[in-house]
Amino acid sequence: MKIRLKRLNDKYHFETQNERGDIVYLDNKSEPNPQGASPMELLLMGIAGCSGIDIVMILKKQHIEPEDLQMEVQGFRVDGAIPNVFTAIKLNVFLKGDFSPEKAKRAVDLSIEKYCSVAKMLEKAAEISYDVYLNEELVK
Repeated sequence: MKIRLKRLNDKYHFETQNERGDIVYLDNKSEPNPQGASPMELLLMGIAGCSGIDIVMILKKQHIEPEDLQMEVQGFRVDGAIPNVFTAIKLNVFLKGDFSPEKAKRAVDLSIEKYCSVAKMLEKAAEISYDVYLNEELVK
């Protein structure tokens, strides 16, 4: 796996591109009008995407097609710390569909605790927690 990074202006705006040609823009969120995600935001996007893929894959293996899957991911850092790493990450996973709360919870559990490579890397630095909602109801 390899990516390429190219600086686009005299500030902090970068273009990254993977080997397939997919482009993601990065910028410093402290700048006025940033033109891309910050590197730390990309980490949160990475755990959401990785887990989302896992969840859909796990449900599809059970012949379940969720009507919708959305996530909110929040990273927590200590103000003023250098480096300013995440100390905790909280995911809220919102699923919709005609399947049991147990299957929804199990799919998310398997993703975060076993299969999601991004979560497994980030858990070495940050506590990862999550809640699962099925059809707008919190799954216990």
